[in-house]
Amino acid sequence: MLNFFRKLSFLEGVSFLLILFVTMPLKYIFNYPEANKVIGIIHGVLFIGYVVIVFLLQPEQKWSVKDTVIILLCSIIPFGTFWMDKKYLR
Repeated sequence: MLNFFRKLSFLEGVSFLLILFVTMPLKYIFNYPEANKVIGIIHGVLFIGYVVIVFLLQPEQKWSVKDTVIILLCSIIPFGTFWMDKKYLR
């Protein structure tokens, strides 16, 4: 399950960066909202999966409440999932 979470967190982080640095500029600068809709749905599914897996892994990995909150917060901070992988999953 931990390996699956590592892959999921990587994809969630990439999708978040795509939204921030590719699809949002396309939407607001170039008036092309379609890209944001597609990546947004993908990111939403990955984000929900990320949160669910964190709560499933928490007892198995014996993360404290503080660590669990930090891991969850990493999903809403740009580049946070990559830092979290290095700090908590390796």
